[in-house]
Amino acid sequence: MHQDTTAGLPATARGAVAIIANRRGELLLHLRDDLPGIAWPDHWSVLGGGCDPDEDPAAAIVRELHEEAGLAVDGLTELFEIRDEHGSGQLITFFAASWDGDETALPLAEGVKLQFLAPEDLEIRTIPPFIRDGINRHLAARPA
Repeated sequence: MHQDTTAGLPATARGAVAIIANRRGELLLHLRDDLPGIAWPDHWSVLGGGCDPDEDPAAAIVRELHEEAGLAVDGLTELFEIRDEHGSGQLITFFAASWDGDETALPLAEGVKLQFLAPEDLEIRTIPPFIRDGINRHLAARPA
C-alpha cells in the first residue's frame, strides 16, 4: 500500500511576476527596497509578488501590478514557471504584457523606482538569478 508522505506539509508557496515591455522593446524593471527581511533587497526585478492563500497566479499578478504600481495591462500572457531556489523558495509563474505609458508617473507603493531598460542594459544590473533566467528565456523566445 502506498503511503502519502505529503500529508500535513504546506503546499508549495507560489508567486507571480510580469515581464512588461514597451513598443521599443524595453522592459519595465523595479528597484526593490534595501530592507532587512525582504527577498532580494536592493535588486532590480520585474513587478510581482506572492499569491494569497487560494489565489491563482493569474489573479495574483493582476492584484500585484495594481497594488505595487497602480498598473493595469491588457493581454497578460502566461509564459512559464521558475522556482526562486536561492531566495523565497516560491514557484514563480512568469507572465508577459505590453504597456507604453510613462513609468515615472506610476504611483509606486513599494521599492525605490520603476524604469524601462533596454535588454542590453540588464547585464550591469543586480537582478535575482531566477528573474534573470526568466527574462533571458522570454527574450530568447521573442520573434526577432
